[in-house]
Formats: sequence, C-alpha cells, structure tokens
Amino acid sequence: MNDDLAGLLSTPVDAGTLDRLHRRLEQAAEQADLIDVAYTTVDSPVGKLLLAQTPKGLVRVAYAGEDHDRVLESLAGQLSPRILRAPRRLDVAAREIDEYFGRRRQTFDVPLDLSLSRGFRQLVQRRLPEIGYGRTRSYREIAELVGNPKAVRAVGTACATNPLPIVVPCHRVLRTDGSLGGYIGGLPAKTALLALEAAA
Repeated sequence: MNDDLAGLLSTPVDAGTLDRLHRRLEQAAEQADLIDVAYTTVDSPVGKLLLAQTPKGLVRVAYAGEDHDRVLESLAGQLSPRILRAPRRLDVAAREIDEYFGRRRQTFDVPLDLSLSRGFRQLVQRRLPEIGYGRTRSYREIAELVGNPKAVRAVGTACATNPLPIVVPCHRVLRTDGSLGGYIGGLPAKTALLALEAAA
C-alpha cells in the first residue's frame, strides 16, 4: 500500500492534468461557497500583477516586486485563509486592466472592496479616482481636497499603502515640486503609467 502510494506521488504529472484538477477544485469550491478571496495573475507592461477579489469587489492589485506569495499570506491573515486561484472570478478586472494598458479605458468600473484600508487612508484612496486620466495632483492638493490641508505627509502614506494601485490611481499624485515621490510599484512603473496616460 505504501509502495503504491509512493509510486503515485513520485509519478510526474503533466501541466494539462494539473490544470484540469485545479479547474475541478475551483468548481467544487465555488459550488460549496468556500472561496472568500479569489486571485489570479496577469501580464502587463509593468510586470506580472496579482489581482485578488472578495465577493464585494477587487481588493488587491500587487506588483511582482511586492512578492505575490507574501501578499497572499497577508490577505489570508487580514481577510480569510479561504483563498484560491480562480481566474474566472477576475475576468472583468483582468479585462479592464488590459483595456487600460491598451489605451482603450481611462476609468475602471469593476466594483472595489476597500476594506484593507481604514480611516484617513481610505478617505484619501476613495478620492484618488477623481484625478482625471492624464492629469496629476500634488500631495498638498489631495490633502486640501479631503479637507485637511496640513495632512500632506498622511496623504503620502495613504498613497504609499494603496492596496489597489493602477485601479485607484495613486500614481497621479506627485510632490509639490513636480517630482515623482514614492510608489508601491517602484518609480519605473510610476513613470510608465504617467507616460502611458500622457500619450493618450
């Protein structure tokens, strides 16, 4: 019995078989309502992106530099350990991201779940989509927009901890002197997003 099991476990399994098994697992988990956080990865001009979604909406967009495995561990701790790669659940978000990079979309319509942010950070992140495509604002202007002109540094923190970069466009917020400031995806990604929008 043990030899048979060891033999089965040591037999190489081809990618097609693994894909079929995963699809069956995904369907069974879906039918039993066992998925609290679905995720997938998509290729983009700024690298591979992790997209994660709860029943409320898109909850996380993560750059490869953030370490996707670490992001998934964090989501398991913050939201639920019932996480599964379920690409079909993220078809709309993936399509909208693709349309954005193809210059066919300037605003996102996918429902959002902002539960990873609280208080002032969430307040700032809710206002960021008001910055028009191809436009920029300073951290100071955003602080004024949310009614707290002295909270420039706190606005910077809200942008730096934005769990939904690209979709919630923190890349459109710059320092008062026009320099880029920081960005969760790194300055090359921020530069690429601003150039993409400027070229439209």
